[in-house]
Amino acid sequence: MQVFVRDNNVDQALRALKKKMQREGIFREMKRRKAYEKPSERKTREKAEAIRRARKAARKQAQREGLIPPPQTPGGRAPSVRTAEVVLSFLAKYRREARRTRKSQCSGRAFAPGEKQVTDRTVYLRKQTVG
Repeated sequence: MQVFVRDNNVDQALRALKKKMQREGIFREMKRRKAYEKPSERKTREKAEAIRRARKAARKQAQREGLIPPPQTPGGRAPSVRTAEVVLSFLAKYRREARRTRKSQCSGRAFAPGEKQVTDRTVYLRKQTVG
C-alpha cells in the first residue's frame, strides 16, 4: 500500500493511509488475528458473514426491483430518487423485452399488438408498432 506525501503534509498522508487501510479491512483483520481463533469459531464467523452478505444482496435486489423502498437519509429523502426511477424504468423495460422473447420462443408466437401480458405484479400492454 502506498501513500504520497504532498508539500510535507504528513497528517493528510496519514489520514489517507488510514482510510485506505479501513477500506481494505486491515484493521478488522488485525483485530481478528490478535488472539487464536478456534476452527469451529472460524466456521461460525464465516457462515454468519456469508449470511449477512446474502441478505444484503437480496435487500439491494429488492430495492432495485421496487419491492421495498430505498433507505431514508437523515434529511428524510432518499438520495437521487430520480436516478433510481430512471434505472428502475430501464430495468422494467429490459425485463419486459426479455420475457416477450422467452415467451415467443416457448410458445412459437409473439404477443399480438394490444394483447395483455400478465406478470406476477403488473399488467403490461404491448404498444402497437407503426411500420
